[in-house]
Amino acid sequence: MKRIIVVGSSNVDTTLHVQDFPKPGETINATGVSEAGGGKGANQAIAAAKSGAECTFISRVGDDNFGPWMIDQLSGYGVKTGHILTTPGEKTGHAYITLNAEGQNDIIIDHGANYKLTSADVEKAKDLIAQADCVVAQLETPIPATIAAFKLAKAAGKVTILNPAPAVKDLPQELLDLTDAITPNETESALLTGLPVENEADLAKNAAKLHEMGIKTVIITYGSKGSYVSAEAFTGLVPAFKVKAVDTTAAGDTFLGYFSGTVKSDFSNVQEAARFANRASSLAVQKLGAQPSIPASAEVKAADEADKK
Repeated sequence: MKRIIVVGSSNVDTTLHVQDFPKPGETINATGVSEAGGGKGANQAIAAAKSGAECTFISRVGDDNFGPWMIDQLSGYGVKTGHILTTPGEKTGHAYITLNAEGQNDIIIDHGANYKLTSADVEKAKDLIAQADCVVAQLETPIPATIAAFKLAKAAGKVTILNPAPAVKDLPQELLDLTDAITPNETESALLTGLPVENEADLAKNAAKLHEMGIKTVIITYGSKGSYVSAEAFTGLVPAFKVKAVDTTAAGDTFLGYFSGTVKSDFSNVQEAARFANRASSLAVQKLGAQPSIPASAEVKAADEADKK
């Protein structure tokens, strides 16, 4: 069984369901309100666990009622929660999501305890990181904690995967030098490289720039079109599966969790891992909510087999 460490955020997601997004200064009515567990780190940890990997999550929650609730949610999905720490005097991170009738969303995050994650917190998991196959991180927690995790991983000869989200224009070169694979979406990639993304040729140019920045393996997720892979074993667009999207909130997180749980340490199966992750993501967008929508491995495999018939 593959062992994955995810370093990242835990959020409570409050979703306002609307027919369409409000214009500046406009007041509209919500058609409904729902609440579920979220946060890029937590979502990716659950997706990795559901892919069949053993996943340990390093994170921080607040000392409010949501903290224990988040830990219970993660544990229920099979994530190992022994390194989720409670932060006195802080509230658990919260995401406020507006979801329109087309399944598109806008998200505003109140980071709360997520921004209290430290390098020292990561150091406590040093032995676990040394035993893992892969360490995954995003940008909803402080970058020094991610650098600490990646340093421990590289010292132990482990693979590191960075999901540079939310988008940041200038990432420290130290972090890029420690990153084996980077997985931005097209918007995040454009911000990182300074290059536009309007077609597949632009994806190739973005990937080339990210290689120049020191990243060996690049996977740019491209919404309903799929994911663009630039790696030693394969380069090209891995098409998405055509489905009717209901809620795209955890699409990218589902992709990354499944990709990290499926890809080999030498990335020799990167094309197949991306295709399988695309399939998982296509199932996630057909359901409401972030964590509740992430499919189980058996569901993804069944959909995959049905496609091959």
